[in-house]
Amino acid sequence: MSSFSSSPTSHWPRRLAVLLVCATFPLIWVGGLVTTTDAGMAVSDWPTTRGYNMFLLPIGEWLGSGWKLFIEHSHRLFGALVGMITLLLAAAIWRWDGRRWMRYLALVAVAAVIFQGVLGGLRVIEDERLLAMVHGCFGPLFFTLAAAIAAAASPWWRSAPGALRLADGRALTILAWLTAAIAYAQLVLGAQIRHVPLSAALGWFDVVVFFHVLNAGVLLAHVVWLWRRCRRTKLALVSAPSAWLVAILAGQIALGGATWVVHFGWPQFLQDRGLGAGYVVQAQSAVQAAVTTAHVALGSLILALSVLVALRVSRLAWVASNEPASQKATEDSRTTARRVAAAPAAPVRAMELAT
Repeated sequence: MSSFSSSPTSHWPRRLAVLLVCATFPLIWVGGLVTTTDAGMAVSDWPTTRGYNMFLLPIGEWLGSGWKLFIEHSHRLFGALVGMITLLLAAAIWRWDGRRWMRYLALVAVAAVIFQGVLGGLRVIEDERLLAMVHGCFGPLFFTLAAAIAAAASPWWRSAPGALRLADGRALTILAWLTAAIAYAQLVLGAQIRHVPLSAALGWFDVVVFFHVLNAGVLLAHVVWLWRRCRRTKLALVSAPSAWLVAILAGQIALGGATWVVHFGWPQFLQDRGLGAGYVVQAQSAVQAAVTTAHVALGSLILALSVLVALRVSRLAWVASNEPASQKATEDSRTTARRVAAAPAAPVRAMELAT
């Protein structure tokens, strides 16, 4: 990366990047509903929908053929919208953003959204659970990429005020990226739970659940640690999102417990104490779908937010370690001048020694 103090020639890259983030997050919700309600195979053809062009499906058939077809087709239309916004964003970046790495990142986003769309289509054509799991794991990565592009297109990225000290920056950067990696590992474990293969060995589900819960504790410890370190910098750019990360993760853990309850009922040790007496699990109920999908969507939000913190820390640390030489020389000269002014003059020191 190089220094970018100049202002962009247009605000459209930033606007479209924010729009992409805002469109991708509800797409994750809709995709989660498709899996939760088992609607992935409600339409067996692709890229057509029941033989129609995807955009020309009669609205009566879309709205009147049951919930599963409605949510699956809505997922396809939402995905197409995100793809169009991604293309517009890439065009805006190539038109108005002169940073070479930013242009390449825009091309990566275009390739990623095409790959995700094809992956979803192959999941329908092949009716393969493994492809569904990969599709579910790649969606949060694209959402995070969109958030990263929005961060790099924002004004703070170019100005990067309040640079961190280099020593703190290095340690904090490692901690932030490690936290993001743990957050993604948690998503992958969750996808394993949602897409348990029919050929899985006996006890596989219990093992995955155990590691999912264990990793949740590790992630919580890392997020709290990251928040405490970010708070010490006294920079709102990193302390504010890290505080939000703690709050959202706390809600996510509560949603994780609720997801277990709506799918499998209250744990036995709580039932023995009278909690949840008379509660009956209702498969495919509205409560089950809402709670489970919210848990999936918040996982993606946690990943994107942790990467945002890591990017901001990395950017500020990079600025601190790559200050212009002239600025450093000016600061050194000012420091020397202050020391000389504070020291007693040579004749005065000689007279003091003589006496």
